[in-house]
Amino acid sequence: MSDSCAGTHGTGKPVFTAHAGRLAAVPRLMALDQHGELTSAHVRLVATAVGRSERAVWRWVAKARTTGHVAAAPRTRFTVTPELRRLVVLWGGNASAVHRELEQRALADPRLPKPPSLATLHRALRRDLAPGERAGLAQGEAARRAFDVFGKRPPGHRNEAWEGDHKCVPVRVWVEDELVQPWLTWFIDCARKVIMGLAVTPHAPSRDAVLAALRTALDRGEPFGPAGGLPGLVRVDRGKEFLCGTVTSALGAFAVPVVDLPAYSPHLKGTIEALNDAVEEMLFVSMPRYVHQQRLTGGHTADPDEPALTFEAFVELLLKWVHWWNTEHKPRALGGLTPMEAWRCDPTPLHDVPAEQLAHFGLEDDGRTRTITTQGVRWRNRHYIAPWMVGQAGVRVAVRHLPHHDTTIEAFGLDGAYLGSAVLAEEASEEQVRKVRKARTAKARRLRADMKAAARLRRERFKAVTTATPPERLGALTEAEAEAELAESAATDLRRANPGYIPHQPVPDGWARPIPPAADGPGNDTPEENA
Repeated sequence: MSDSCAGTHGTGKPVFTAHAGRLAAVPRLMALDQHGELTSAHVRLVATAVGRSERAVWRWVAKARTTGHVAAAPRTRFTVTPELRRLVVLWGGNASAVHRELEQRALADPRLPKPPSLATLHRALRRDLAPGERAGLAQGEAARRAFDVFGKRPPGHRNEAWEGDHKCVPVRVWVEDELVQPWLTWFIDCARKVIMGLAVTPHAPSRDAVLAALRTALDRGEPFGPAGGLPGLVRVDRGKEFLCGTVTSALGAFAVPVVDLPAYSPHLKGTIEALNDAVEEMLFVSMPRYVHQQRLTGGHTADPDEPALTFEAFVELLLKWVHWWNTEHKPRALGGLTPMEAWRCDPTPLHDVPAEQLAHFGLEDDGRTRTITTQGVRWRNRHYIAPWMVGQAGVRVAVRHLPHHDTTIEAFGLDGAYLGSAVLAEEASEEQVRKVRKARTAKARRLRADMKAAARLRRERFKAVTTATPPERLGALTEAEAEAELAESAATDLRRANPGYIPHQPVPDGWARPIPPAADGPGNDTPEENA
């Protein structure tokens, strides 16, 4: 019989370890021994199987006859205690520092047991703590999760489940003379990996971004079509914008539940998290002003004056990448198909959203009715007009609008029929809006400069010392400077108390001054002066 047959893995080594072989073989040998059937052939067979000598197996049998225990007696050894785990956390996973701490405690308190050697401590940590536990005690929960095992959801069909998320784009782009990091809100089909829809905002997103991305995802037209339709459910991770009443009611009207996943659990929505990582590694990393790019000595980038993209150019590049992902990229999980090809090959029926319902998807309503006048519809103390309002004066309508969008409203009849859109009648021009924003920015910068100047005044600096001497303040103040500053402070306080107060100025030399009274009293006047 070759080495690859019974008892080996094809390498000549026994299948069982000595400990496992002893646990498996000794009960059988003892059963044979009790019936008087145990022979040297049985012992020789067990010894060959577990890789031990016949003498060792006979010792196992003798030990079992005497004590009745099948396994070897456990050895006393150093183990990891709860106190030792706390010391590992205290010293950030540094076993040498933990060992020094144990030695110092033993020296300070002779009643404590002598600490083990450093090698013994290392063996105990490796034996009693799993790799994930060691990483967690040293670096925290995020490091521990890197060693966890996560299950994978079974493959489903298209539109069975979507996942949505926000992503702060790690690229600085120009938005009205200011560098900002835009935010991306998007949805992906979990089964076919198709990006269903997205919305980009120059600032942190709110519920209007979620509704805009959902509207593009539900619509089966361009630019993300023919993918679309109603999903079975949408998974999110407790984002307040996804869970607000407007979004949940908008999807609830189509019987689409929003599944609220536990916080800080990215593994429960792995599809969208993988997409977030992919877009950064495949697109954002190559863009100018990428915030995580390589740094030189001193923390500076190779080209600190690198020109940034405009917001419009960034959105255009992002949409091109999304089109490439849907129509050209071939994820491994799709078996050589692009996401859009896998979508088209899926025979699962789709549930489309009618155009008339999609037109007012996600709109908010305050529940009031308004009357069309000759000036249009008045909403929030503003008038909105539209061509379809001509000849409709006196008709009562219901007004609905997208969150945070006050330049356009949607009007509906009292029977729910959609009438049309209306725009703000007296909207300021782009130039006027730009001037107002510049004025606001200038005021904000001036206030920021005043606050920084005040902070410099409050900051006290001291001379550097090389010996243990009392600290000595820098910036000596003369008596004249102190008096001048106090006088200016008093004048400022008066101006705040009385805004019309004007401090006295020195009298010019050319002005006539009153003659001071004589030193003599009234009784000393001369007759000439009395006359």
